[in-house]
Amino acid sequence: MDGGGSYSGGNFKLYEELELQEFQDQFVIKSVAAPDRGFSIDHRDGIIEPLNGDSSSSSVSPSKTSTIYGVAGTIRLLAGNYVLVITSRTEVGNYLGFPVYRVNSMRFLSCNEGLKNSTAQEKKDEAYFMALLKTVQSTPGLYFSYETDITLNFQRRCKLVEGWMAKPIWKQADPRFVWNRNLLDELIEYKLDGFIIPLLQGNILNLLIAYVYDSLFLSLSLSLSLSLSLSLSLFQTAQLKLKGSPSTLTIVSRRCTRRLGTRMWRRGANLDGDVANFIETEQLVEIEGFQSALLQIRGSIPLLWEQIVDLSYKPRLRIIDHEQTSNVVERHFFDLSQRYGETMAVDLTDKHGDEGQLSTAFSAEMKNLPNVRYVSFDFHHVCGNSNFENVKFLYEQISEQFEKQGYFLVDAKGNILEEQKGIVRTNCIDCLDRTNVTQSYLAQKSLDAQLQRTGVLDSSESISMFAEDYQTFRALWAEQGDEISLEYAGTYALKGDLVRYGKQTFGGIIKDGMSALSRYYLNNFQDGIRQDAMDLISGHYTVRRDTSPFRAESFSFLPVASALLIGGLTLTSVTLQQAGRNAQQYMSSVLLAGVTAGVAAVVKANGRQFCSRPRLCRLV
Repeated sequence: MDGGGSYSGGNFKLYEELELQEFQDQFVIKSVAAPDRGFSIDHRDGIIEPLNGDSSSSSVSPSKTSTIYGVAGTIRLLAGNYVLVITSRTEVGNYLGFPVYRVNSMRFLSCNEGLKNSTAQEKKDEAYFMALLKTVQSTPGLYFSYETDITLNFQRRCKLVEGWMAKPIWKQADPRFVWNRNLLDELIEYKLDGFIIPLLQGNILNLLIAYVYDSLFLSLSLSLSLSLSLSLSLFQTAQLKLKGSPSTLTIVSRRCTRRLGTRMWRRGANLDGDVANFIETEQLVEIEGFQSALLQIRGSIPLLWEQIVDLSYKPRLRIIDHEQTSNVVERHFFDLSQRYGETMAVDLTDKHGDEGQLSTAFSAEMKNLPNVRYVSFDFHHVCGNSNFENVKFLYEQISEQFEKQGYFLVDAKGNILEEQKGIVRTNCIDCLDRTNVTQSYLAQKSLDAQLQRTGVLDSSESISMFAEDYQTFRALWAEQGDEISLEYAGTYALKGDLVRYGKQTFGGIIKDGMSALSRYYLNNFQDGIRQDAMDLISGHYTVRRDTSPFRAESFSFLPVASALLIGGLTLTSVTLQQAGRNAQQYMSSVLLAGVTAGVAAVVKANGRQFCSRPRLCRLV
């Protein structure tokens, strides 16, 4: 019995609603629509067995039955197999007419009865790995579709050979953007194609536009549907005010898994040229049968560099001196040129301090690549904290090449009218805040060109001329930036007001301050564990019985140092209040204050020892 899905209009379709049956010795997962299709997982060793036709006739009743919405894959640890299932979902919109869902919650099914026969060290290791799996269960920003692959951009989809869409969805997908690719091997081995869901980490946001002409003006009305990958759902809709033919604007961001990680523990490139926080963002417009799309990419500066947390607010950057550096840069841009064509690299980093040194090194390497145009733009110097419109000075430098690269356009009959011939690669240090502002500006310029090309706007008009509509467009891009930031840094994006309103607001300053403090805490005290979870789930770390990553585990000084600091400050405060005219108590206060300051100095000098560090993989 195979696990093939169904076909709809010649396209492969996954099983949507599944029944999870929990027996004493096994889990059984089957399709609700096709109960004879499914598989079982043995509790003892996690062995998968496809269901036979008579499996439904078993006389044993399950101890529990529940509905799940997909199987994200399996992972083998020391003591058994763990199956990741989707327990809750929300439909958030569509991509090219196909419904798209966001993962709300996931659960690992444990098949690890062999744990009782493990050694003490293996039990300890397995406990840490299982803690990492709990972190994985709350991964933000995961999306999927039962009816189509959402990892391929529109231009690539239109050039696929006939019959491609009839393949199982996992075979259609771009493996760079399949978050759970490492978890699918066993399902693929047992040919359970109808159950294999490629998950995309990123975001999908939809904007609905309606328009109508009269002899004097063009009116636009916009309806926004947004969603954030949080525990609560954000879904806003504005009523259409005017009649007319509707159009849809969709933004899809796709996160690459090759160098998956957190903000401080995955910087720069690896030796293969894969960079941290690499994201492909597609802006798709569907209007009166026309479909057009713009692609942009972002990614960390493709050098070997690091920024190790040490309790300081802004840790020092360090460029790693390596004989392969030039090859790494060349590999990175060769891969981009093969996939996207002519590449223009826009570097938004500062030109002084640590960022300046990194930018100078990047610029020097780019001189060895004559086929890639490198543009340096000191965003902080030119735009400051409030002058969003000064991005126009960057656009003046790159507009000719950007407009020449164009966008992808298809008519109602599927004829290709325009092709995007290259791509803009934007980076700052994190590839978050400054990059969001810049990409949204370029997206607006391209949107104007696309609306003019399809007759929605005339050559003298821009979406920025329609205040309410422009504000909604900006909000869409701001939400996209927030979600990408949540996935990489754990907080909302900074400078979101520059995208939403074109200027900094007081509320935005407060929000940025809170986000900056949250980033500091997460980077220093949480992201080591998050990084280990990502390395485990993405296959960058392989679990082996003969090697434990924790045998040389060091003592954690953070609890002791925290207790000494808090205790010292508390005692100093109490003795100062009681001191009065008593010289002895006053001297005690001074002594305690000195000891506390000494502890603080020791902590600061050895900051790296007190931070949360990943334990599974090296940085490069």
